[in-house]
Amino acid sequence: MMFRSTLDFFSASRIFLPNFADGAQLLARSRSPEEPPSACPPLALPGLCFSASQIAGVCETLEETGDIERLARFLWSLPVTADGRDSISEHESVQRARAVVAYHTGSFRELYHILETHRFTRASHGKLQAMWLEAHYREAEKLRGRPLGPVDKYRVRKKFPLPRTIWDGEQKTHCFKERTRGLLREWYLQDPYPNPGKKRELAHATGLTPTQVGNWFKNRRQRDRAAAAKNRLQHHRMCPSRGGCSPSESGERVDGETLLSVTDSDSDLDV
Repeated sequence: MMFRSTLDFFSASRIFLPNFADGAQLLARSRSPEEPPSACPPLALPGLCFSASQIAGVCETLEETGDIERLARFLWSLPVTADGRDSISEHESVQRARAVVAYHTGSFRELYHILETHRFTRASHGKLQAMWLEAHYREAEKLRGRPLGPVDKYRVRKKFPLPRTIWDGEQKTHCFKERTRGLLREWYLQDPYPNPGKKRELAHATGLTPTQVGNWFKNRRQRDRAAAAKNRLQHHRMCPSRGGCSPSESGERVDGETLLSVTDSDSDLDV
């Protein structure tokens, strides 16, 4: 029996493997020791023939629905070769599903091993990077017995950099890629107070969330105000005998608004 879609396969798997955890035993009983190997793909049940792509499709479906318990049971039911390497286990969707299960069950050592030993495509990088960092944050919080602050998280990221298997190699500064920071700076110069619609547009362009975009703009405005206050203090100290300095020297425009600055001080607080 072959299936036309992932949903057909998933429905059949729920019928023939209602508990998933019994899957490996069913597979073992489905073939006698004397029976020659089947021509079907690795996962086969009586009357059923499952391809690696169909198995990957089920993993993707369960991952998208967030049913971690069933996903874990389904992965447990898959046959494993002696060296653990076959067309099923090497499929990216299966490895990503195993990483998701390891993350949600707190098996961080297993998560790190999966992420460090399998190269994933760029489409999976964002989710896997988030799990890598969050797992290290949780371990650090457990070790220190308190929530991590921005500086703590920065130190954790420095100590446990992203493996190249889930990172495209583009230089990052405090979590944001250089390209992302460049876009944020350009938009900031145009409008330091973007409305919700512009935040969503910028979030789509950078791959960030609207909340991250809003936080970046908020922190940049705070840094600029602090820099402007420092400039005014320096101006007051330098120009008391001359009766004041010109607006251009003091860092302010003629209309009284503070000049926008573009510094390289994007910090961990941007996130």
